[in-house]
Amino acid sequence: MKIKTLLIALLASVVTVFGGASFAQTPAAASQPEAAQAAQAAPGLGDSASSDYVLGRDDRLVVGLLGRTDFGGTARVQADGTIQLPLIGKVQAADRTTAELAEAVRKALQAGQYFADPIVTVEVVGYASRYVTVLGSVGAPGLIPMNRPYRLSEILARVGGIRDGGADFIVVRSASGEEKRYSVRDLSMGGAEQDPYVVSGDKIFAPPAEQFYIYGQVNSPGAYALATGMTVRMAIAKAGGLTPSGSDKKIDATRSGKKTKLDMAAEIQPGDVLVVGERMF
Repeated sequence: MKIKTLLIALLASVVTVFGGASFAQTPAAASQPEAAQAAQAAPGLGDSASSDYVLGRDDRLVVGLLGRTDFGGTARVQADGTIQLPLIGKVQAADRTTAELAEAVRKALQAGQYFADPIVTVEVVGYASRYVTVLGSVGAPGLIPMNRPYRLSEILARVGGIRDGGADFIVVRSASGEEKRYSVRDLSMGGAEQDPYVVSGDKIFAPPAEQFYIYGQVNSPGAYALATGMTVRMAIAKAGGLTPSGSDKKIDATRSGKKTKLDMAAEIQPGDVLVVGERMF
């Protein structure tokens, strides 16, 4: 009986030792996800969609402290560029990034001796101050918030691209009045130098396609959208090619109300009217 009692006591002690050791390690393993969460919430390490965004009037923010619920909340950037926060009052927000604002709030809390070393989080929940205007022959024209730097092709994609009947180029007008024209093909197929970043305040216009007219000895006469750089040869191909009796040597053109002669390599202009004549047998 004594031996059996000793064995039971020894087994219980082994279970206690190893079970306690296993339980004691659990918090250490759980601390790693907490550290990762802290790193993700730290200023400058959050969502890249807003980390480079420069704040402005009427933007809405959520300001908070990591691990605390007794500070912060939702704030709107006022006309004077400030936001109002508990404890520290007004803080300049306009013309700062979210990381810069978080650092300013952190320093103000430290200077007021409210918190020793706070980790401040700033998230933009309403973009209102910086946007581009997209109009014309696109899928969904309107105001596009600039919550991060956008290339022109990205803005075009966000509005649904060019509609049928739209031109093969778009026009960008800056706030200073300067206008530039960009090929849609270059935006989609070219490199970064052909796809610039847009700037807040830009107006992007996708015009309807300009037209030319072709009649006479072509298989599908009528009005057609004019592509950039289109030649007479390309226009005839667009119209289904020459009929069996058509002649590429007999092409009359009317441009701006005046008759003119164009060869096959001549470039078509908006409003041109081409008449393809019959060849001599």
